[in-house]
Amino acid sequence: QVQLVESGGGLVQAGGSLRLSCAASERSFRAYGMAWFRQTIGKERECVATITWTGGNTYYADSVKGRFTISRDNDQNTIYLQMNSLKEEDTAVYYCAATSMGNDGSFSAHVYTYWGQGTQVTVSS
Repeated sequence: QVQLVESGGGLVQAGGSLRLSCAASERSFRAYGMAWFRQTIGKERECVATITWTGGNTYYADSVKGRFTISRDNDQNTIYLQMNSLKEEDTAVYYCAATSMGNDGSFSAHVYTYWGQGTQVTVSS
């Protein structure tokens, strides 16, 4: 059982930056593909970025490409989401998630087994 804990959310003005972190409880984390999802009220959970278990490949939703960067530090059992040039429409609860290496890189929420509790990101105009 992998426990994931997000941190780093908050309130930021449009155009600003935030860095989210997701710490995993188990060393086995390094065998999992990881992703960041976000969700707003009344909308489905949306995948914004994924990273393979090796860290060698990253994938982004078109809405964040060029602005967000996903990375991982397997020695620290942590993944990150660097968010730059934030827009009001980036406002959401952000979740990190883990999936088996056979599914890493997927944008489908249903293949992710472990989820964090979420961290709120609010971008003001």
